[in-house]
Parts: sequence; structure tokens; C-alpha cells
Amino acid sequence: MDLVRAWGRYGDRALVTALAVMYAVELLRWDDVRLALAIPFGVAACFLLLLRRQLPVVTVLLVLIAVQLVDRAAPGFADEAISFPLVMLVAIYSLGRWATGLQAWLGLGVVIACIAAFVVDDAGDASDVAFAVAFVGTPWGVGVAMRFRRERENHLQAEAELLRSDQEDSARRAVAAERARIARELHDVVSHAISVTVLQARGGRRLVGVDDAAVRRSLDAIEHTNTAALGDMRRLLAVLRETEEATEGALTPQPSLSRLEDLVEQVRSSGLRVDLEVSGEPGTVPPGVDLSAYRIVQEALTNVLKHAGSKARARVQVTYRPHDVDVAISDDGRSPVNGGEVARPGDGHGLINIRERVAVVGGTVRAGPGPDGGFVVRAHLPYSVDPGSTG
Repeated sequence: MDLVRAWGRYGDRALVTALAVMYAVELLRWDDVRLALAIPFGVAACFLLLLRRQLPVVTVLLVLIAVQLVDRAAPGFADEAISFPLVMLVAIYSLGRWATGLQAWLGLGVVIACIAAFVVDDAGDASDVAFAVAFVGTPWGVGVAMRFRRERENHLQAEAELLRSDQEDSARRAVAAERARIARELHDVVSHAISVTVLQARGGRRLVGVDDAAVRRSLDAIEHTNTAALGDMRRLLAVLRETEEATEGALTPQPSLSRLEDLVEQVRSSGLRVDLEVSGEPGTVPPGVDLSAYRIVQEALTNVLKHAGSKARARVQVTYRPHDVDVAISDDGRSPVNGGEVARPGDGHGLINIRERVAVVGGTVRAGPGPDGGFVVRAHLPYSVDPGSTG
């Protein structure tokens, strides 16, 4: 790698210097030569090659002029010397390698003119034509092939870099989305557990010294609720850490509608009366829809606990159909109206989370006052998303 970098930095200078030394040595050994003219022109022809990358057409033309002047100062030198064809080969190769755009077309004209000049100078027989084409056309063609190859490599490298950048952006977006999902999960778990715990603690405090059995039931409910919440939090934090334990089956089961009865029992143990109605055959519910439906019910019941009071009554309805599932959570508490829009005091992220979860699976949600008071949340969750649907 160091040699490659060194050649890229000093290679042209070393090549040009070596050619200039060779050119000068051969001229010094030439018999019929005017050194005062030949050596400066010969060395100039070599050092002009330093411009071959920036000005390939100009470089070739100037080199041709310089070597012609050398040939006049040292007659016959071009036919016998080794340095002359080497300089020409480098110059013509550089014409194909570095000339692009308009310069490339001008370079093709220069190549054709050089071949024609060779043929005219040597009487134009078939062998001279073949030699001219080989001597001029071959290095130029190799240069063009190298240019095309490098351009293709650069193009592929740019595409690979763009693809890598897109992949990194996609990965960053995926991480952000996953963290947002986990944040919603943690909010749901913690909010539900705290709500149940607070209500149980309040009820248990009133019954201390009055009904020890009821106090024990409250403490049992607090323990059960927080144990389940702790298990969910450990599962979610394991996802964040991406530890090996998270993939070895040590995690608690993923919340789903099949565990809805357990959730309802937790809420009932807080003093809130909850009716659960399930209709239709569950069939195979997609995992994302299953989890979202569970969390919607959990979030809605948590809101009932917070805002409707323990004297309220809630009703959870789950309706399975072949291609979708509907969930409805209603209560008979009161829902004040703020600024013309139905709102529950201190909603926080509750309804926002519900709407986000419904949007993720391409469903629809309605939340507002019930016909007989209270508050109703209805969510329709399709198993597959219609591309034309706006959600």
C-alpha cells in the first residue's frame, strides 16, 4: 500500500526523469548530432509528459514537435534510439487514458493523423500501415480501455457508496422506529402498572385494620401487577441491549389478545368493573396486529382507571373476522369537553399512543364521548394493509 501511494505521488516524476536521462545518454552517444539543440529538445519532450494528465492533447502535440526537432538536430536518431519510441508510447497512451469529452475526440483525430503521417513518410506499403496502426493505435487503445475501466470502477464505487449510505440511513431509521416502539411499550407497561398499584394502595390503606383479607388481596394485586410489568420491562430492555439472553427463550411471552383475560383480571382487581366480550374465531392474527390490539385495550383501560374513577364500569369488546379485528373499549364515566373537543384531563400520551399503534398496522380509530355518556375508543385493525389506504 505504501508503494502504491508513493508511485501515485512520485511515479510521473520518476518516469519522466528516467526517460530524460535515457534520452540524453543516447544523444551523447550519437555520432551525427548537434547537442546544443538535440539534448534540450529531447529533455523537454520527456518533461512535457508531466502535463499528460491535465492536458493530454496538448502534451502529445508538443512532444511530437519536440521529437521532430530532435530528429533534425540528430538525423536518424528516431529510427535507432530506444528512448524515442518509449516517449511516444507514453504520450500516446496518456492521450487515450486521460483525454475525456471533447479532448477524447481531438485525441482520436491526432491518432489518425499520426498513423497517416507514418504511412506517408514510409511510402505507404501494407507492412508500414500495419506498423503504424500497431505503434500508434495499440497504446492509444490500451489507454482508452484503462480509462473506461477506471470510469466504470468509479461509477460502481459511487453506487456502492450510495447504497452503503442508504443502508446506514435505513438502519438509523429502523433503530429510531424501534426505540420509539419500545418507548411506547415501556410507557404502556409502566403507566398501567402504576395506575393499578396506586388504586390498590389507596383501597388497601382505607381497609387497614378494617378488613385484613381485603388488604391482602390489594397487596397481592399490587405484587402481581408489578411482577408482570417488571417482566415486560426486562423483555423490552433486553431488546435494547441486544444481549444473547434475549434470544435464548428466557423472555416472557409477548403480550397478545390471548392474554386479554389476565389484563382484565388485573384491572378488575383494582376495583373497576370490566366486562369482556369476544366474538368470532381468532384464527391466525398477525403478531403486530395482535400486540397492537392488546396494547390499545391496555391503554384505554388505563385511561379509564385514571379518569373515570373506580366507580365506573368498563366494557371491552373484541370482534374477530377473517381479515381484521375490531376492539372497542367504553365506560360510563363522564368525559368533559375542552374547547369543543372531547378530552379527558391529563390524557398525556394515551390517545396519541393508541392512534400511533393503529396507524402502524394501517387501521382506523375513533375516540370520543359515548351516546349515553362516558368515553368510547373503537379501533379497526386489518390483517393486511391496502396500498391505496391512507389509514
